[in-house]
Amino acid sequence: MQPHSIVVISLHTPKEKLWGELLDISNAGVTVRGIDLSSFDHFVSQVVHPEDGDRMGLPTLFFPMARVERIALDESRGSIPSRARRATPWRIIWPSLPRRRFYIISKNQS
Repeated sequence: MQPHSIVVISLHTPKEKLWGELLDISNAGVTVRGIDLSSFDHFVSQVVHPEDGDRMGLPTLFFPMARVERIALDESRGSIPSRARRATPWRIIWPSLPRRRFYIISKNQS
């Protein structure tokens, strides 16, 4: 996995799953900018409808390697779309840019 890949990280003790951008991976642990999967739909809703109130930012988090159970790329598999594509009728494009802005493109556009 390369830095800036969009990943799903499974952690244990306590059990958690996170979705976000992989910033660094080393023997010490994993640094990711992302959110807990239980907050994913709320986050997408805020991105798609910013006029509905305050926007939730994405924190930068470090997890020691002892807590990491698995890291998987957020990618489509066959007819099953990635988490970013299936959460909403909108597609989130997360480029690795200095300002880390999300760009929303309808699913009908390329």
